[in-house]
Amino acid sequence: MKEKFKSWQDLRSEIYTPEEIAASDLRVALMGEIVEARKQKRITQKQLEEMCGVRQPVIARMETGTSSPNLDTVLKILGALGKTLYVGNIEKHYPTKDIRNYVVAEPAN
Repeated sequence: MKEKFKSWQDLRSEIYTPEEIAASDLRVALMGEIVEARKQKRITQKQLEEMCGVRQPVIARMETGTSSPNLDTVLKILGALGKTLYVGNIEKHYPTKDIRNYVVAEPAN
């Protein structure tokens, strides 16, 4: 009997815990926000390096998901892009529980 192929979502649910999936989705969403903010400002990774002091190869690895940056690195980049992180009550602001809605990079005040 031919074995049916599983979707990535099904396989991922078998391999990873819900917490690991949520953390991964959050990282992807955050990196997506950083890439989008950089592109909206129409700056290159090299220009961003000059603005924040984080080397371009680190920015490239971060944007492609081949590395997980530390919080200080993320904050330097966000600051240079005029953004910041917000820590708040997820259920109050995002009752859908959809992790993709959890990341919102707001302009820094």
